[in-house]
Amino acid sequence: MVHTKIRPLPMGQVTVTDEYCANAFNKEIAYLLSFDTDRLLAGFRETAGLDMRGAVRYSGWEDDLIGGHCVGHYMTAVAQAYASLQEGDSRRDALYKLAVTTTDGLKECQQALGTGFIFGAKIIDKNNVEAQFDNVEKNLSNIMTQAWVPYYTLHKILAGAIDIYRLTGYENAKTVASRLGDWVYRRVSRWSEETQRTVLGIEYGGMNDCLYELYAVTGKEEHAIAAHCFDEVPLFENVYAGTENALNNKHANTTIPKFLGALKRYAILDGRTVNGETVDAGRYLGYAERFWDMVVQKHSYITGGNSEWEHFGCDYVLDAERTNANCETCNTYNMLKLSRLLFEITGEKKYADYYENTFINAILSSQNPETGMSTYFQPMASGYFKVYSTPYTKFWCCTGSGMENFTKLGDSIYFTEGNALIVNQYISSSAEWSEKGVKVEQMTDIPNSDTAKFMIHGKGGISLKLRLPDWLAGDAVITVDGKAYDADINGGYAEVSGIADGSVVEIKLPMEVRAHSLPDNKNTYGFRYGPIVLSARLGTAEMTDTMTGIEVTIPQYSRIETTYVPSGSEKIHIADGTVSEFIENITENLVRVGNRLEFALKHTDAELTFLPHYSQYKQRYGIYWQFLEKGAQQDADGSQPKDLLDTVQTGYGQYENDELHQMAEYGNGSTGVTDSGTSRCANAGGSFSYRMLVDDSAETSLLAAFAKSDSGRGIVIKAGGCEIYSKVLDYDGDDEEYQVEIPIPADIVNRYAENVSANGISGKALTFEFSGIEGGASARLCTFLYTVRKG
Repeated sequence: MVHTKIRPLPMGQVTVTDEYCANAFNKEIAYLLSFDTDRLLAGFRETAGLDMRGAVRYSGWEDDLIGGHCVGHYMTAVAQAYASLQEGDSRRDALYKLAVTTTDGLKECQQALGTGFIFGAKIIDKNNVEAQFDNVEKNLSNIMTQAWVPYYTLHKILAGAIDIYRLTGYENAKTVASRLGDWVYRRVSRWSEETQRTVLGIEYGGMNDCLYELYAVTGKEEHAIAAHCFDEVPLFENVYAGTENALNNKHANTTIPKFLGALKRYAILDGRTVNGETVDAGRYLGYAERFWDMVVQKHSYITGGNSEWEHFGCDYVLDAERTNANCETCNTYNMLKLSRLLFEITGEKKYADYYENTFINAILSSQNPETGMSTYFQPMASGYFKVYSTPYTKFWCCTGSGMENFTKLGDSIYFTEGNALIVNQYISSSAEWSEKGVKVEQMTDIPNSDTAKFMIHGKGGISLKLRLPDWLAGDAVITVDGKAYDADINGGYAEVSGIADGSVVEIKLPMEVRAHSLPDNKNTYGFRYGPIVLSARLGTAEMTDTMTGIEVTIPQYSRIETTYVPSGSEKIHIADGTVSEFIENITENLVRVGNRLEFALKHTDAELTFLPHYSQYKQRYGIYWQFLEKGAQQDADGSQPKDLLDTVQTGYGQYENDELHQMAEYGNGSTGVTDSGTSRCANAGGSFSYRMLVDDSAETSLLAAFAKSDSGRGIVIKAGGCEIYSKVLDYDGDDEEYQVEIPIPADIVNRYAENVSANGISGKALTFEFSGIEGGASARLCTFLYTVRKG
């Protein structure tokens, strides 16, 4: 890349020896090696009209309109695992064979179609294998029948081919990627401005990101031109301007890759000539920097994760959005990619601080160390637990990014700048800096202890730049060969210069428990000890999960037993004094137990033990707790309806078309929106419906959210075929979106509710249908639709 002054030490020159990380890595490699390449390629061969060799697609998402996305992640993961292993490891040869077999299979499919196109999703029209892409251009996006984010899937496939070429050197991968990039260029070249806006309004992954990477590999201007077609400049400018709530209701995993692509435009193209013009992309660096600041400062939890039900909320609204569906793992994966590249370009320590925190507390925390499987969400509401994918049946987006996360564990520990080896993470590992003829062995037990040791072998003469982390609780102490060393401190790094062969450098990094509150609830706190987030152990009672969306598994119920907290909730009463005083003295109130990495909460009415959050993988946990003074009344949460029965996220197909809710369209159908919040409205002459849980033993209501800007538009709502609401909206309040409670008559529930068993839930459900008034288009249903018990 052009604009990177700092370079990561290649993965093949780093060996991670930390026991926890080594286990995570080995589990992931075993998983990759267990796949049948004929099954991975089955969908691609069917698309190309080739013999499928008796194989069938893997199930779950890979056997749907998003099929092939995990194959792309798999290709990247195989390449990364290959690059991370040392010569002589038999697994390395096996991984290379998988990379070659997969690549050659895709090349065969590409040649059969003859257009450069390859795709592995379920086919909706055998006479037009590009139908999903055609439908997206027409704004048709029903994920079951029309299109499920095909450009998102294409991004994974293209990125996988590029990574196989970059990390293994296999030339056929470059050929496949280049031809696929040519196909994209030809397609986007015929877009009108209106078509471009339509396509960019639907999730498209990091198409700009991977096409800029492709240009860096091929040098073909067409690939850079195609990349720029996916640069969403109005969004970039809105964020750059610091617009209040610029990210509100934005789908996080749609949005983050767009800014990674913007940063790649700067890193790869700035100052180069493309299509006869010199590219001035300096502002694109600013886009990425300001977006990163916005996400980290206004939308991130203590672990570094973000989002609720995959979406950003309003600025600084975090406590109110803590549920069982926070912190999608794919978001974290993409934020780390963005942070890493920003560090390479700017050298600013804040990106390395964020990377370390998020890597430990969100990425390591996303894997079950026994099975190697990954989470989709990590709940921030206390009393829930982590739920993991299955090896061959679900294939979530986070299954794919999880494959990548745990095959590149050593890629961001060491960086080089001139004669300096930068140490950004304190993880036991070795670095072979072949260019300098130096090997550095890092031995550390942080956070169990406060010391990291570095042994230098080889020519020597280099310098070590040791990151002084943001969690440092006092001055770092450095010694060289047992003698105190006065290091130069610059930009948050301590530099130890002129190190000789055989030298031993030690750094002591004192740490303590620190409390971190949430901006929308000053008395709600989470805790870190040095680099690790702590969460309370809450037992294993009734750990039942349920399904949401398309086969996404989540924990069903929150449970905090009174044996842990008398209130049976996140509310903890302190014994004496004020909450501020309690937090100011947190090192006396959350105390380490002996030499174990366990912490006991003192001087409260709770009996809680806190552990490293990444280690909490088979029990309920609590990261955040609200502290109250003795005798104080508990505050109302107010984040969701208290007697919630069911929820549908309107407009977001994955959570509308699941087994329970079964969205259906009639007549001229409906239009779903995901690029500016989520919403769905009935088209003129059309309608749509959801099946939702109700309670036939209590009064039940429907809670619908409408947009202020829809005043003057009408909506008719039927339950069980009977009209329960008909109104032309006339809201004149201050909120851009507002909620209306619509009672559901008991006789309708009793007559028309049906027994259902879906998503792991059994109960009564009623079908709700939405249309406009007198055949017109309806007002939009915005964000979430709820059914609730009254009273």
